[in-house]
Amino acid sequence: MVSQRAGRPGIQIGGVSAFSPNPLPPMNPPLELDGEMVMLLAEAERQLGMLNGITTILPNPDLFVDMFVRKESLLSSQIEGTQASFSDVVSDDPVTEDQIEVSNYVQAMRHGLSRLKELPLCLRLICEIHGKLLATGRGSARNPGAFRDGQNWIGPANCTIEQATYVPPPVPVLKEALNDLEAFFHDETPFAPLLKIALIHAQFETIHPFWDGNGRVGRLLITFWLMQQKILDRPLLYLSLSFKRHRMEYYDRLNAIRLDSAWEAWVKFFLRCVAESSKEAIDAARRILALQQKLFAELDANPVGRHGRQILEALFAQPSSTRTKITKALGGTLSSPAVGEALEKFVSRGILTRSEGKRNVVYTFAPYLDILEEGTL
Repeated sequence: MVSQRAGRPGIQIGGVSAFSPNPLPPMNPPLELDGEMVMLLAEAERQLGMLNGITTILPNPDLFVDMFVRKESLLSSQIEGTQASFSDVVSDDPVTEDQIEVSNYVQAMRHGLSRLKELPLCLRLICEIHGKLLATGRGSARNPGAFRDGQNWIGPANCTIEQATYVPPPVPVLKEALNDLEAFFHDETPFAPLLKIALIHAQFETIHPFWDGNGRVGRLLITFWLMQQKILDRPLLYLSLSFKRHRMEYYDRLNAIRLDSAWEAWVKFFLRCVAESSKEAIDAARRILALQQKLFAELDANPVGRHGRQILEALFAQPSSTRTKITKALGGTLSSPAVGEALEKFVSRGILTRSEGKRNVVYTFAPYLDILEEGTL
């Protein structure tokens, strides 16, 4: 029997009962902050605070943030089965369906972060983000930017509704559930932000308001909430790394909310993932900084032309690129032959590797990509 604390069985559809979630926060009883949860919350807040502060030691924070956004985009898409690699993500020319899907996620993230400067987190913004996420490629025919107008369900590939592991709320109660969720966004009752976004993410996945892309939009909401609440100044957290690593537990914890009202177990899992992902992002940022300082010191001692440092900085922004793209990134301050000569010297020093692309030689900044790729393979 489904516990009534999280929600209740609703309208019968296809011989099964669709689930209608109760409004947040959980009541009867309310969320229990036992000793373990308090400790997990403190550790997650501490690690997230340290991650937010890491930008103060980075010489070019926006450069690193862009790579972290791309990593989160890839990881979140990989949870859904996307097969793209990080090298695909840093390419500006997505070709395959998987590459397009990840590229769309990056665009959705950027759009949402830009819109948050003028619009609070709300249903309207969620639809805009969804529209960007499914603008092209897979899912583009599944009503991008609009909530579903029919019944969906979750289960094995090609399963019927009778075989589903979970049936979200039917359309007649969908709008009410979404309005309740939006009201919780803006409820000013004191509530620890990390606890609140844990509840919001789970509730969004329970409502499952779109035909496609619900998991990715739900994970985007985490970043947008942390930014709106000014817990993060920049989107440095790639939480999907932990969700991917613990994928089965991630889905099991969400499903246990609907089956057993196991809110506390879900929140504790979420807080562990925040702490774990924050630690790994901090470590990655420090290693990237150390790599940058090491290579700059080597260039100072043994220069690669007059513009070697400038070219290396461009490679941190475009770690898999061509001579033409690097020349363009430098704004015409250096000729294409001069850039090519410097790139070849970087290859000879083992900083770059070269491969033949479809039209041009591709230079890959392997030591940098090795750090960023961890957890994505």
